[in-house]
Amino acid sequence: MSSKGDNVAVCNMKLERLLSMKGGKGQDSYANNSQAQAMHARSMLHLLEETLDNVHLNSSTNPSPFTAVDLGCSSGANTIHIIDFIVKHISKRFDSVGIDPPEFTAFFSDLPSNDFNTLFQLLPPLVSNSCMEECLAADGNRSYFVAGVPGSFYRRLFPARTIDIFHSAFSLHWLSQVPESVTDRRSAAYNRGRVFIHGAGEKMATAYKRQFQADLAEFLRARAAEVKRGGAMFLVCLGRTSVDPTDQGGAGLLFGTHFQDAWDDLVSEGLVAAEKRDGFNIPVFAPSLQDFKEVVEADGSFTIEKLVVYKGGSPLVVSEPDDASEVGRAFASSCRSVAGVLVEAHIGEELSNELFSRVERRATIHAKDVLVNLQFFHIVASLSFT
Repeated sequence: MSSKGDNVAVCNMKLERLLSMKGGKGQDSYANNSQAQAMHARSMLHLLEETLDNVHLNSSTNPSPFTAVDLGCSSGANTIHIIDFIVKHISKRFDSVGIDPPEFTAFFSDLPSNDFNTLFQLLPPLVSNSCMEECLAADGNRSYFVAGVPGSFYRRLFPARTIDIFHSAFSLHWLSQVPESVTDRRSAAYNRGRVFIHGAGEKMATAYKRQFQADLAEFLRARAAEVKRGGAMFLVCLGRTSVDPTDQGGAGLLFGTHFQDAWDDLVSEGLVAAEKRDGFNIPVFAPSLQDFKEVVEADGSFTIEKLVVYKGGSPLVVSEPDDASEVGRAFASSCRSVAGVLVEAHIGEELSNELFSRVERRATIHAKDVLVNLQFFHIVASLSFT
């Protein structure tokens, strides 16, 4: 079986131009496989409220628009719900102090490969020619202006001092690149036989941790230039409770068990060369609380208002948990919705289909274990800028 992707090595490509959640509205799309993220986000809204309550409100008679940004917006409705929540909460804060709310602007930002078309199709219509109170009271409509901003959040994206609140959920664990040493066969950090950090060697884990912390430092420097004085950030990314970086928790179970075994199946069946498998690595790192805190404190631009590990729960949503085949399909679809684009770029569509069919088969066999043990923890950070 040949692969159209045989000459494509993900590690040598610009992830910024390639990486995206699976677009469209199909079975394996992110839009149809992000219900768990929606539930996790709803469970953290009280923490987001605390952050929004710390944002400075402009009381001038002719204020500039209040500007909110969702970084890593992807292509589903979750980002729209979050922006709507932010706008309504800030509007209530203005009302509570007797100040007319300003106009609101929302920027949806993700990598250029993101399916912005699907996202914009999900946007409700803008209510025009109405006062702000009428806009906010109108169900099924939006009361803010929008724009899409393509680009990596590890660099500057906005003019200086223009953003009131940054929100980013389930994105910062994605690295800007796979560490070079991990794909260098001469390196002690070479990830031979694996496609993810989970269960790997110490040197490989150290390379991933350094890449995460370097990326987070770049992220903080960029946002510190863009946020207004009195602004804030609310950040959520995959996290881990273990001090051992090779124990990636829920992310390890998603990418380090049945997904890993499916790659090994392709190798053992002669469909993919071992070297081809070894050249593929998921560019994800779930940090510990300390990993995250070290970078924020070293940067010094932001004050930590809250930094906690939060149990999000399972990334799978199944209506019939006793139906092993449904659990298997949900596991494979969830895995493919976030990693499918990278897999196809590395081995081609045909072999990608073979891979994920094996992921589904293995997850079906181990359905009970998947439901019990596949649990995500998140790092939740509320940061202020003064």
